[in-house]
Amino acid sequence: MPLLTAFDPWQSNLCTCPPKFSLSPYTGCSHRCLYCYASSYIRNFSLARGKKDFIDRLKKELKKIPPNSFLTIANSSDPYQPLEKKLHLTHACMEILKDFDLRIMIVTKSALISQDLELLKKIKKLVICITLTTLKENLAEKLEAGADLPSQKLKAITQIAKFVPVICRFDPLIYPLNTGEIKNIVKKVKTAGAAQIITSTYKAKPDNFNRMIKNFPEHKDTWTDLYLKKGEKRGNYIYLPKDLRRNLIEKVRQCCIDERLDFSTCREGFSSLNTKICDGSSFFPQP
Repeated sequence: MPLLTAFDPWQSNLCTCPPKFSLSPYTGCSHRCLYCYASSYIRNFSLARGKKDFIDRLKKELKKIPPNSFLTIANSSDPYQPLEKKLHLTHACMEILKDFDLRIMIVTKSALISQDLELLKKIKKLVICITLTTLKENLAEKLEAGADLPSQKLKAITQIAKFVPVICRFDPLIYPLNTGEIKNIVKKVKTAGAAQIITSTYKAKPDNFNRMIKNFPEHKDTWTDLYLKKGEKRGNYIYLPKDLRRNLIEKVRQCCIDERLDFSTCREGFSSLNTKICDGSSFFPQP
């Protein structure tokens, strides 16, 4: 299987992203996010491993893609997960990519990315997307046990945003775990220096839903009602009921407008609410 693949992992008509390539230095992810969707289709997902002969294969494949292509790193296996400290595949990857004429977006929920800042500053067309799910550190430790704490992510946004456009994914909105934090999160993200917030709601799949119920039994009845009884089936996912979903997303949008932050949704069917392209790619240098 090639390293560089066309981005459309969900084959969803709700996806409004522009065409792009996807690249992951790693298979699997050790952040162990309870809400993760990728664990349902990648075997032994929490046992992260580097891809075999990654650098040699990448050099060959890069010769085949057109200049100014849009490349996102990475959509399911975090490029700056803990294994990067040992294998440095993402760092090596960026050393190569800096010499190519590509539009590159890095998607991570790790503060480790800030250690590569001097290297990243050498890439002419780069946007960084950092995920923040909650400001509550005890909740974060439960939801995403292997990831960095919210305070570390905010610090990374502040460090990077001085040099590179930073987008924050406030994702997923998990009713009612983090939906009471909307206003505060938007304010903190704006203060840290992010230029846009992208948001989406938690989408249930059997494995992640079971993990959520197991770790938050006090919400079992609420989630069973909202997802299994009243939820909206879309492909292999179950969404919150449409009215509740839209209400939550509109709250995030209004807070972004109040803070003069650009806003977009991801795979929700409400693209008319967006003030910028859904994935943050409008921050690439324009010709």
